[in-house]
Amino acid sequence: MATVTLGGNAIHTSGELPKKGTKSPDFKLVKTDLGTTTLADFTGSKLVLNIFPSVDTGTCAASVRAFNEKASKLENTKVLCISRDLPFAQKRFCGAEGLENVINLSDFNTGDFGKDFGLEITDGPLAGLHSRVVIVLDENGTVTYTEQVAEIADEPNYESALASL
Repeated sequence: MATVTLGGNAIHTSGELPKKGTKSPDFKLVKTDLGTTTLADFTGSKLVLNIFPSVDTGTCAASVRAFNEKASKLENTKVLCISRDLPFAQKRFCGAEGLENVINLSDFNTGDFGKDFGLEITDGPLAGLHSRVVIVLDENGTVTYTEQVAEIADEPNYESALASL
């Protein structure tokens, strides 16, 4: 279990993030067209997993916009924006913002992604949602970088995450 804060108040997550140098847990997430995708679907690409509580908050939206801008300059890299938002909300947000360089994926139906990656919030007003985390994977699904943002309202360290690629 990790401790992060929301407005300075301590809240907890369900476990620990995957360790650098280990294989990423597999996942099955819902795409905006309601189809499903797994880690295997991205084999051969570097991945930035931009994970957050909800796209309908200012910081989460800012992280999606920032990674969208930077993703267009990265070779063989995909940015997966993962939350428990409904796929409809994710699609609406990206359409309204004109975001084309990120892939939105939802963990709304089971929450297994949050549990398997140890980042589900277990108490406080955001219980059941994901904490703000960035995980970078190489082409083989090996974890090369992790960051669990200490204060949920803060943005991740984009430069460090992208430098790990």
